[in-house]
Amino acid sequence: MIYRSKAPLRIGLAGGGTDVSPYSDLYGGAILNVTLSLYAHATLEPIQQDGIVLTAIDQLQEESFEWSEELPANGKMILLKGVYNRIQKDYGLQKMNFRLSTFVDAPAGSGLGTSSTLVVAIIGAFAEMLRLPLGEYDIAHYAYEIERKDLGLAGGRQDQYAATFGGVNYMEFYDEDKVIVNPLRIKQQYLFELENNLLLYYTSKSRDSAKIIEQQARNVTDQKETSIEAMHQLKQQAQMMKEALLKGRLHEIGEILDFGFQQKRKMATGISNELMDDIYETAKAAGATGGKISGAGGGGFMIFYCPGNSKYAVAKSLEKFGGVHRSYQFVEHGLTTWTV
Repeated sequence: MIYRSKAPLRIGLAGGGTDVSPYSDLYGGAILNVTLSLYAHATLEPIQQDGIVLTAIDQLQEESFEWSEELPANGKMILLKGVYNRIQKDYGLQKMNFRLSTFVDAPAGSGLGTSSTLVVAIIGAFAEMLRLPLGEYDIAHYAYEIERKDLGLAGGRQDQYAATFGGVNYMEFYDEDKVIVNPLRIKQQYLFELENNLLLYYTSKSRDSAKIIEQQARNVTDQKETSIEAMHQLKQQAQMMKEALLKGRLHEIGEILDFGFQQKRKMATGISNELMDDIYETAKAAGATGGKISGAGGGGFMIFYCPGNSKYAVAKSLEKFGGVHRSYQFVEHGLTTWTV
């Protein structure tokens, strides 16, 4: 038997950063995101050789281990090792020789939630193999615990829930054990138009999101008013975005994104930089009415709202920066698993 899974990456449309502790614990966070036809993939398959083989195909990495109940959670492929260790601890895998292979459709550190989505996909493959009775909330929280607690990686919580649930969701974050996912019933023509007008642009610069997120968390702990007020405004932005999408006021999307872009830069240094500011202003000059940096910031993907047919002019204007725009569709389904 071969056990496969895939989980979709996401773009955050509003509220980014308010899902990060301690802000969400103290004030409550809110994020609106949508999943894309870009995925993290995982496959579990039996092998003839003794032991365990981990393969990150997109990273050109592979490691082999003798059978063990715990793999060293350091060096390369720590996400694969972290999920295996937690599954082994909680469910006690019987000794078997297998290969765990992964592939992600976007570069690591690109701001589309690649790491958390990969963790969800790997959990999905193990859940398929072991027939674990885990629902969406269970898997998302499990992924959060593995990444943030077991492995000690800094970050928020939206990615795990977006990857597991899929679709367009307004998410509310409170303490670490309380997350509410509200799927939005947006008219199909509004979604088609949003999809048509959103340009997804990869700056070709990846970044270490953990450092930015750690500073963001410190700013809240240290009660830095500018940073906290920016997060309050971003939480309000999520509410504004939800209302605009549900009521079909798409002409407001660019302005709402622009409002968020200005606020997000106040949360922590490094979220934007001179290159990204240049890209942003160039896109607006070419017809975009607003945009945002995807994920923690500092590089990776940016999105721009381009009304009418302006996305073609915007894409052309950004060619000089050496990045590329990516085609995509919105997808409704979250984590999907199957057996071959």
